[in-house]
Amino acid sequence: MILLTGHRRHGSSTKIAPQGKRGDKGAAMGNLYLAIDVGTGGLRAALVDRSGQILAYAHQEHEQIVPQFGWSEQRPMDWWTGTIASIKHVLEKVPDAAKRVSAICTCGQMHGTVLVDDDGELLLDAVPLWNDKRTVQQVDAFKKRVPQAKSLSLAANSPAPAWPAFKLIWIKENHSDAFERARHVLMPKDWINYKLTGALAQDYTEASLSFLMDWKKRIWSDELCELTGAPRFLLPPLLNSYDVLGRLSREAAALLGLADGIPVLVGAGDYPMALLGSGVIASGMGSDVTGTSSIITILRDDIIPDDEAANVLMPNGKWGVMTLVDAGGDAIRWARRAIHGNNLSYDDIEVSASQSIAGSNGLFFLPYLSGERIAQKPNSRAQYFGLKAEHTMHDLHRAVLEGVAFSVRLKLDKLADGKTKPNRIVAASGGAKSNLWLKIKSSMYNVPYVITKEAECGVIGAAMSMAVALGDYSNFEDAAKAMVHYTDEIKPDPYWVELYDHMMLIYARLYDHSKSFYDDLDRLDATHTKQAREQSNS
Repeated sequence: MILLTGHRRHGSSTKIAPQGKRGDKGAAMGNLYLAIDVGTGGLRAALVDRSGQILAYAHQEHEQIVPQFGWSEQRPMDWWTGTIASIKHVLEKVPDAAKRVSAICTCGQMHGTVLVDDDGELLLDAVPLWNDKRTVQQVDAFKKRVPQAKSLSLAANSPAPAWPAFKLIWIKENHSDAFERARHVLMPKDWINYKLTGALAQDYTEASLSFLMDWKKRIWSDELCELTGAPRFLLPPLLNSYDVLGRLSREAAALLGLADGIPVLVGAGDYPMALLGSGVIASGMGSDVTGTSSIITILRDDIIPDDEAANVLMPNGKWGVMTLVDAGGDAIRWARRAIHGNNLSYDDIEVSASQSIAGSNGLFFLPYLSGERIAQKPNSRAQYFGLKAEHTMHDLHRAVLEGVAFSVRLKLDKLADGKTKPNRIVAASGGAKSNLWLKIKSSMYNVPYVITKEAECGVIGAAMSMAVALGDYSNFEDAAKAMVHYTDEIKPDPYWVELYDHMMLIYARLYDHSKSFYDDLDRLDATHTKQAREQSNS
């Protein structure tokens, strides 16, 4: 397909001969796609065949570091350790798998900002992730200098703590030594790609949510670099997600138990890759990707410039207009840890929630446990509201599920213009495994849901990208027809629809009224942190 690779160390570049189709002289004869997903909760690897069937799957958890409220970090070396372990594990599950791998493609959590020096060495042991809010001050300062209309015009998105542009500035102000030695900035999947190939690049899906790309021209924006203060020289070449980045190096191949020279694709962010892998590729289609966070997306031919919407470029060139909240599976994880000490499984939580009734007996849950990525108040907090003596643990569990759905609908209602509501939503990722949660969301948004046969849609999207890059399918539409499969359809419950419509009015008021407390809580947190430090030093 595409021949140009990203830059290698020291700025040199190279070209790679196109990967031939099956049967071509010298072409790879493998019939398996090796997909890697750098998730927030862990590293996934999978072997996928040309029909979209996952033949082997492995997952290795890695730690999320929270030094203080609103911060979130991970160690890139943990991603690489997980990559090696997970790939070795899946290769052991399929006969002759190492000889049958035709390509490798990685997707991963977006916005994690990895700085490397001229030799490709990490400059920070732990890097800020997508859900890290430490850049609030940098974002606020930018908003005071630059009109919102200009931000939307240049970047198609509002300034937000998640975007790498602001993470770069925070690092510059707080880790100046590391920043001065930096020569490249990479996203998590780009860093794994570098470890696989020695090549450096970024794809358009990641760049579109960096706050550094000109959305109209689809190139790095000198004006945004100047406005934010992000150095232009740090930004790697921009390539399509299905471009061949390079070949698996001998060093990486030896670690993984694979043959060197296997083509490695540029890949994409986990979110747009999951959309692709769920078959959401045409304008007007909707998607619900609920993993650690919750993202509802409608595909369009153009963007929607809105303060609380984000616009991401898809691998096939469509725009995904998304509304998102950082609460999703993370809210359920919190309930398991904080309420039950991790002694209940996710299935146990769903079973318990199913024993409550729609509306959780009048109990509300605001799920902003880590604040909000795109909102007027990124420092939002979580809370239960309406607790009564007769409420049970079942109500608390169901209120968490409903609270996430309320928070998404709050933003969907704001965007509704007769064009943004889809007639069907495809459910993907971990949240698609909960029938109760899907029924709640279908009724909350009054839209039918369909479920992909494979919940790991990021893996399928990566496999589709490899299939197109290698010429196994001529385009994404053909790949989706062959590789994406659906199971059930879940329709809204009319009674639940009516009830949630009524409760939504209360939820919206509760959300608005709570905003006045968040800055006070930040100051209270700062006081507690100061006191704790003084006590520890005394």
